[in-house]
Amino acid sequence: MAPRGKTLFLTLVHIWFCNVIFISNKCKATRPTPKFPAILVFGDSTVDTGNNNYLKTVFKGNHYPYGQDFLGHVTTGRFSNGKLVPDFVASMLNIKETVPPFLDPSLSDNDLVTGVSFASGGSGLDDITGAIGGIIPFAKQVEYFKTYIVRVQGIVGEKVAKTLISSAVVVISSGTNDFGFNFYDFPIRKLEYNISGYQDFLQNKLHIFIKELYELGCRRMAIAGLPPVGCLPIQMTLKTPHDRSCVEEENLDALVYNKKLARLLPKLQSLLPRSKIVYADVYKPMADMINNPQKFGFVETNRGCCGTGLMEAGPFCNALTAVCDNVLEHLFWDSVHPSQAAYLYISKYLEKNVIPKLIDQNNLTGRMTVMNKFQTLHDKEKMWTMQC
Repeated sequence: MAPRGKTLFLTLVHIWFCNVIFISNKCKATRPTPKFPAILVFGDSTVDTGNNNYLKTVFKGNHYPYGQDFLGHVTTGRFSNGKLVPDFVASMLNIKETVPPFLDPSLSDNDLVTGVSFASGGSGLDDITGAIGGIIPFAKQVEYFKTYIVRVQGIVGEKVAKTLISSAVVVISSGTNDFGFNFYDFPIRKLEYNISGYQDFLQNKLHIFIKELYELGCRRMAIAGLPPVGCLPIQMTLKTPHDRSCVEEENLDALVYNKKLARLLPKLQSLLPRSKIVYADVYKPMADMINNPQKFGFVETNRGCCGTGLMEAGPFCNALTAVCDNVLEHLFWDSVHPSQAAYLYISKYLEKNVIPKLIDQNNLTGRMTVMNKFQTLHDKEKMWTMQC
């Protein structure tokens, strides 16, 4: 190459490189800072973003019409027409737009470090919940979390991984399956417990689970209570098929359970140094949508959008099943799970009433250490792809 041509070539490379850095820095300057470096999710189908796809189970949502309103109309395995609460919360916290399932074999370093879901549709705090369904019980979710920690340590190092885990927001959603499967619809546990005893049994299980997560490094946990269980379309179908009214006894049980949980969590927090363990009330926003549907744009609140909306869920909500004309008017997507629109309203409620209680201003330095460490790697990727 002639000297003049070589000089021109180097000049163009220099300009390109400087522009890439400028673009990357500009994106960095305008990107909101995440309030937490990662989100870690445990629980049942309300927060399973696709783990059941990789299991030998019939409890799957990886087929149409599930996911019809997800980005790209993809059937991700979420038990909804679109996103779930963890997805919305992660986006609201500026962590990422969606939370991937831990069992996804294509997870990138960025996916892992910014958080995943270990949840499994059909699981519960009670060991017998979903035991014959081939799902991931809570004990196994903890084992997967241990594997996750090792993988993250391999990406950012042991010290930063420890800070990452302690600064991450942890979401736990469970209990509905325990009562539905074991106490109301298939009353196996009624042979051993009355309702109060079973509530205490489950919360003791939850206590043990929270302590296990704490010992593995988790410090900031949002624990969801029960929704109005008696207002789930499937419960109405089984208990009040003629007038399709909420089963008030089951709703009362849920309220009592939630009051016990709200009292338990501060006690746990006091026993676990430097922890923040917060009760996440999902009953109130759900009840508000049920009792005041017009305020949220809902027309139908006592049946799902999929099929008749009376019984269809999981394998019975499938490509051969008709769906409603306007899912935005339905609080429930199928006979068990809320629609994406309902999940969005619940997420906004949690963003306002729960997330602020988890933020520790004294821990900002630790969070920034993690975010800066991984953001450097992330920005290098963006620099070479020249994408904002």
